[in-house]
Amino acid sequence: MFECSAPGKLILFGEHAVVFGEPALATAINLRTSVTGSYSSEPMINGRPLREEKDNYVKAAMNQVWKGKPLDLTIRSSLPSASGMGSSAAVTVATLGFLTSLDGTFSKELIAKTGFEVEYEVQGRASPIDTTTSTEGRAVFLTKEKDKGFLWQIEKDDKSWLLHARDIPRMKIVVGNTGIKARTGPLVENVRRLVSGDKLARQTIKEIGRITLEGLKALREDDLERVGKLMTSNHKLLGTLGVGHKLLDKYVEVSLPLSYGAKLTGAGGGGSMIALTDRPEEVAERIAELGGKSFVVETEDRGVIVDEG
Repeated sequence: MFECSAPGKLILFGEHAVVFGEPALATAINLRTSVTGSYSSEPMINGRPLREEKDNYVKAAMNQVWKGKPLDLTIRSSLPSASGMGSSAAVTVATLGFLTSLDGTFSKELIAKTGFEVEYEVQGRASPIDTTTSTEGRAVFLTKEKDKGFLWQIEKDDKSWLLHARDIPRMKIVVGNTGIKARTGPLVENVRRLVSGDKLARQTIKEIGRITLEGLKALREDDLERVGKLMTSNHKLLGTLGVGHKLLDKYVEVSLPLSYGAKLTGAGGGGSMIALTDRPEEVAERIAELGGKSFVVETEDRGVIVDEG
């Protein structure tokens, strides 16, 4: 039977500010999750019975789109979990890609929109940028205004997101993971409270939005030095919103002499940082010397793909 795979992702600019209507930019990366399978007498994952709590993303994906016979799915991933690299989005999108290919309903828009619903159901909240980036590949730009490269609009309750495809240069990025798992919900809520009562915090959110737009422009002009400076500025601004962490700051600090720039990626409070660099092995080694887990990744053009070979 065929195999379906989907990439992980990194947020380049716009964390937290996107909650307040500012733009955000993510890129797919070359670490992927693959799903294949065969019919079975009962739902199985990698040869064992499907467990609803452990396999919650797969179970939710199946509930959304699959009406056929039970399946034994084989899932393989090069993405570490809870690392800020979109492992949950990748397994969700790859599973949906496999299931919709099997029943003949495969479409990227369907997968991206259903993938968002799956993540929202499992996590209690979600942004569609993760699943859209894993579905589409390349870079994905989220904004409240329709622009060139428009992909689709996703709505939930009173919120609406417009998602666009963007082409950016192929880049090597080092991911430094602290191993600290911070819950996204409380971090987002703390920023929301801060912004509601602090004029400076509101200005910071606006500045992150401006940096995101300028960062996208610099990427499209292949000006990596400018991109790096903006990343570092973005990191400092996120720190003033209270979502930083001392380990993230240390990883950024040791990366900067060998990098264009560096910043936390994702919700913060732990999790991961990224460094844009032409010397990825050296940067990864410096982060590892501080006890962090480091990964060298590249930007990825391919989104969800089906391999019938």
